[in-house]
This record gives sequence, structure tokens and C-alpha cells, in this order.
Amino acid sequence: MCPRSSGPATISTSSPNSATSEITTPDCVPTDTISRVAYSYASTALHPAILHHSLRVFLYARTLAQREHPIWSSPDRLALLFAACIYHDIGTVCGADSPQRFEVEGADLAAQNLRSANVPEHDVHEVWVAIAVHTSPHIAERISPLARLVRLAVLVDFKVAVQVKDFPTEAEVEVNEALFPRLDAAKVLGDAVVAQTVRRPEKAPSASWPSVLLRSRVENPGWEGVNKAF
Repeated sequence: MCPRSSGPATISTSSPNSATSEITTPDCVPTDTISRVAYSYASTALHPAILHHSLRVFLYARTLAQREHPIWSSPDRLALLFAACIYHDIGTVCGADSPQRFEVEGADLAAQNLRSANVPEHDVHEVWVAIAVHTSPHIAERISPLARLVRLAVLVDFKVAVQVKDFPTEAEVEVNEALFPRLDAAKVLGDAVVAQTVRRPEKAPSASWPSVLLRSRVENPGWEGVNKAF
């Protein structure tokens, strides 16, 4: 279960090299308060493999934003892009025993934290939608530019080809995976989603991605690799 509070998480102001520093923030995390707080929150909640995946998703989404939707890579919108990426799988640890599917639980958690930071409601909604639909093919790519960026970046990180010319380059992949090693992210994420649905079947409504993963687990007892439906 992830930490919950009435307000946003806080980050240490100590030097990263200080013995009292709580969190070392990667250089790629934007320097605004919203992004730093979001990273602080996610880094204390997510499995390291999912945290690394989320950071790589941000790097890919930022690159794609620079090409397709430059406004989302601008200083006043980059924090929202980062929040959508770093929180997109936070539902794997937050609300694990709620009846909502992990995508919606994560979107709600992100919205809660953004509202605590006084982010305007229309921006909160943009991030909520991007997270809630990130496992919904054909919808995420078209419902909003931010949702498209998150969806395509997630696909790219899981080695699914996307219809964007020369994206990503082999060099981008090598750099991103050197910065944030994969750590068997596909298995960790798939297992986390299934574990929730076993406890609360309501989290896997028919035809949803969680339900597909759960069905695959049931149909392949004893399989210990990456979920066959991932």
C-alpha cells in the first residue's frame, strides 16, 4: 500500500550527498515543485522496476512531445507531463484493495496530489484522463495529446512498435535503459496487477487489461515468466 496523506509528499532540501538526504532525484526530473513532489511520492511507493519504467516513459514522452506537441515539453506544461508519466502505474500500489481497476485508482491518486498543489482543475483532468486510459488502445491515442504521449511512451518502453517515424532511436533506448535499467519491469507490473485482481475481482472488469492478465494467469497455472497476455 502506498503512503496516503492529506497533502502532497515533501522532499528533502538536503544535498544529495548529505547523510540526511532522503531522496536522490534523477537529473531528468523537472525542477519545478510539482514534479519534485511527484517523484518523491512515487519513489517511496513504487517497486523499483515500475519506478524505472515510469521514468523511461517520461523520457520517451518528452522526446515525442518535442516532435508532435511542443506545448507539452514547454516549462509550464512539462510538470503535468511528468506527473502523468510518473503516476501512470501508481495504482499498482495505491488502493490495492479498492474495487476500482488500477488505472482509475492511480488517476484518482494523481488528481488528489495535484489538487493539493493547487493545480487548476482542467489540468488535473488532463492528467487524470491520460492515466485512466493508458491501457486502452485506440482511445488513449486519440482522446487527448497528453494521453497519446503517455500511451505511446508506455508501448515503446515495452518494445511495442508505434507508428511514429524514427521513434525511438536505438541510441535513445540505450541511453534511457542505461540510466534506468529495466529490472524485469514487465513481469513485476503484470504480477502486481494480477495480485490485486486475485484479492478483489472487481478490479478486473470484463475486457479490461487487468481482466486479460488475470485470465491468462488462470489459464497458465505454474507459469513463472512474464504474463503471457502482457
